[in-house]
Amino acid sequence: MSRRGGETRDAQDLGAARIVAGLSDNLTLGNLEARRDWGFAGDYMQAVVKMMRAPEPRDYVIATGETHSVQEFVEEVFARAGLDPKKWVRTDPRFLRPAEVDMLVGDASRAKAELGWEAKVRYRELAAMMLEADLLRVKRER
Repeated sequence: MSRRGGETRDAQDLGAARIVAGLSDNLTLGNLEARRDWGFAGDYMQAVVKMMRAPEPRDYVIATGETHSVQEFVEEVFARAGLDPKKWVRTDPRFLRPAEVDMLVGDASRAKAELGWEAKVRYRELAAMMLEADLLRVKRER
């Protein structure tokens, strides 16, 4: 569920799925209050294709335009997994970023107006997709 400093995915990223599978007893994260614009890579790749096909190169912001906190994301995923995050999620100051940005949100209005692009996968659907993929990965690894 989290990626730190560009590292490859590890057991920490599969937190809820590993807990469901009985392979972990907690998920440790940093700042749960950070707000992010959670978007689906497949949607973003469609935007890239549209940008590449555009008659003129331009800069575009590709984003959903809505934010949710890490806490909200954790609650969504854990609820879908049938888990109480209060029982399983811990915070650790070692995972806090020294220069944390409180909120990241993009305005993709130019991409919509000029390319006809907008994000299709919404936040809750993305959380469900990520959990499902992680559950399958954990099952294959067992």
